[in-house]
Amino acid sequence: MASGDAWRDRIVVGIDGSEASRQAAGWAAKEATLRGLGLTLAYAILPPVGATAFGPGIPVSLDALDEIRQAAAAELAALARQLPVADIQCEIEVGSPSGVLLAASESAAMLVMGSRGLGGFRGLLLGSVSTQVTGHADCPVVVIRADAPAEGTTIVIGIDGSQAAQDATGFAFDMASRHGWALRALHAWDVPSYDLLVVPNTPIPVPLSDVADDEIRLAAEVLAGFQAEYPDVRVEQRLIRGPAAKALLDAAADAAMIVVGTRGHGQVIGALLGSVSNAVLHRASVPVAVVPHLPTPDDAA
Repeated sequence: MASGDAWRDRIVVGIDGSEASRQAAGWAAKEATLRGLGLTLAYAILPPVGATAFGPGIPVSLDALDEIRQAAAAELAALARQLPVADIQCEIEVGSPSGVLLAASESAAMLVMGSRGLGGFRGLLLGSVSTQVTGHADCPVVVIRADAPAEGTTIVIGIDGSQAAQDATGFAFDMASRHGWALRALHAWDVPSYDLLVVPNTPIPVPLSDVADDEIRLAAEVLAGFQAEYPDVRVEQRLIRGPAAKALLDAAADAAMIVVGTRGHGQVIGALLGSVSNAVLHRASVPVAVVPHLPTPDDAA
């Protein structure tokens, strides 16, 4: 296993030989240089298992494993020579790609990965490794699209007042400040439908104008502290009535990045990544940053 120094306070990018992972490495190299951080190229080897007519056979030999490791080392070294980063390390780990990256996320400053690796179904925009890592990582994860459009100058964030959204908003302001981007803050809201024939005792909803005023007030309160901390960031606010995922995707057509949050480390694994974040990850055409909310003592109070 790699020492903690291979991951700690560094930008770690997952490499698997795919074009998507090489593009992710290029993006990560620029980000590492901008932040003055080291870059680690991580390659996970999941040894194949021989098969027989009666089912799985014995694992591959140590010699075969060594050949795989040497081939991975040569690939990483060739890629490292192409990246303009002074502090760059190459790490090869035996284990599942998601397991290696999740272990790295415990101390890394950021994980970067391509949206799809070499395996899986071509029709899916997000691979299984990306899905697992974005839902469980302990640090921000940036997913790079292999076919992303030219770099934009705006970062898009959705705000809703939750602590998870607060963490994501802080990350978005920091990215905008470092890159000189504008920040487009969306607050998408909708009202539930009411059927007084089915539920006759349901109170009549408040006027939509009152609801909109409350949403505008909430958005202003969420952004106020960040705008004071990052006065250099130009902020565009949009209040949209409608589904949040669609609003984010529509607003990011010309963006450099979308930032979304997770639900934190809940008890149900499937609920770690919210429906909005999941929809954005699978449908976005620009890089997406997923920012985890790590519970604090105040959360339990």
